[in-house]
Amino acid sequence: MPSLQKALPPELADNVLRLYRECLRRAKFIGHQKHNTELLVTMVREQFKKNMHETYPEKIQKMKDDAARGLINHILYESEKMTGRKFSG
Repeated sequence: MPSLQKALPPELADNVLRLYRECLRRAKFIGHQKHNTELLVTMVREQFKKNMHETYPEKIQKMKDDAARGLINHILYESEKMTGRKFSG
């Protein structure tokens, strides 16, 4: 199965730190709308911190793909809200 990160800009997908920052931005954005910013930001930080010492490339790639999938899903959701068009499934 091809990497889901191909849907993200390469400078984001190839760099875990940038991916982390984008996840935090999205968590803050969603948290602001749902009034639970601290909870969402904490969840993102804990997930990245929990896995920061991972060394297996396949596992790292899977975690990056999972994070990328979450970002893509949120971007699609926001796009659908803005345009009124359904982009997925």
